[in-house]
Amino acid sequence: MNIALIILAAGKGTRMQSELPKVLHKVAGAPMLIHAMRAGRALEPKRTIIVAGHGFEAVSATARAEDPEVEIVRQETQLGTGHAVDQARAALDDFDGTVIVLYGDCPLIQPRTLEELTATLSTAAVSVLGFEAENPARYGRLITDGDRLKRIVEFKDATPAERAVRLCNSGVMAASAELLFDLLSEIDANNASGELYLTDVIGKAVGRGLSCTAIRCAERETLGVNSRVELMQAEKEFQTLRRAEALEDGISMPAPETVHFSYDTVIGRDAIIEQNVVFGPGVTVESGAQIRAFSHLEGAHVARGCVVGPYARLRPGAELAEDVKIGNFVEIKASTLDEGAKVNHLSYIGDAHIGARANIGAGTITCNYDGVMKHRTSIGEAAFIGSNTMLVAPITVGQDAMTASGSVITRDVPAGDLAIARSKQDNKAGFSVKLMNKLRALKAAKQN
Repeated sequence: MNIALIILAAGKGTRMQSELPKVLHKVAGAPMLIHAMRAGRALEPKRTIIVAGHGFEAVSATARAEDPEVEIVRQETQLGTGHAVDQARAALDDFDGTVIVLYGDCPLIQPRTLEELTATLSTAAVSVLGFEAENPARYGRLITDGDRLKRIVEFKDATPAERAVRLCNSGVMAASAELLFDLLSEIDANNASGELYLTDVIGKAVGRGLSCTAIRCAERETLGVNSRVELMQAEKEFQTLRRAEALEDGISMPAPETVHFSYDTVIGRDAIIEQNVVFGPGVTVESGAQIRAFSHLEGAHVARGCVVGPYARLRPGAELAEDVKIGNFVEIKASTLDEGAKVNHLSYIGDAHIGARANIGAGTITCNYDGVMKHRTSIGEAAFIGSNTMLVAPITVGQDAMTASGSVITRDVPAGDLAIARSKQDNKAGFSVKLMNKLRALKAAKQN
């Protein structure tokens, strides 16, 4: 089946109280628009059309960063959902296939739901996604007769009997491109809002004797975000769903309600994720790894057998090979740690390569930034870096080399060598008592 997506993303989102276009507000670390695009991508669409308006340039840049092949059309004035979809008419003039209409402010729709929607087009000309609402409120209603969808009525135009119907309209629709744009040519703005409703195509299709149908999905999938409160609700729903999926996939979480996932977090079976772990975008944790409490990971890869944390931070570019140990209050950035390497306490490793089985002592810092440029640190296999070592990059410490505690290393250390870079200790007999007495007398004089 040839499929084209039309994703509506033109709204300003006045209730968000933000300069940022509504569809660019984030859920689980990604703009809502990206969630919609990713859900639709599961259908392997031939074309993806984004209908943008407010914040056109920002919306376009975000969409193209996700999919360089996406097409953007502009809706200058917003005259209703039917008018918005019609903006894609010219772009799809040569398209022979199925069109699915999605919304850039609905981040929770699932790919399997869209697959079910398109499957119904084998027996129906137009298919609509609906949901049974706990509180139908001001949703449009789907008026059905058995399996047949007769019409969609907006709340403002509904009779009391129609408002009593609990099957609500999500706005998501599927039909052939030719039929959809043909039906859109017939709709008008003769309604309470004076807008061109996409929903009116159902009445037009039924009037032609065509079969229309509705499938049902969970209400949370259709949650449209129009305010900060609804954005919070969407985040909550996403996290609840993702935590349940993680547990079903064989991931252990002693307190799942405290774990925060990103939209693209990948975790292998038998991994252990402890309390209050936060995953930013771009994290993969392989099977059998353990992420301990209060750790924060972003843009990082954690291989099998690794232990990270507690209170560790992995920043973008952190690459941990198998059985690496990262301990409490350790930060890793843009660095590769080979198999069995250890950084257990209170250290910063940035722009570095740490060899297999190397041990990095507490308080070690790779001094990677000179105020203008970043520089690399290379530490060889089985090297031992003493506690409180400053490694002033660019620098190389060879295989089996060692640095003495408290050293400031500014030159390369050859393999097997011990580097000591600290001044000789000089004890001044009785000087501490004399100095303290002098300081106390000076303080007393100032107080008098």
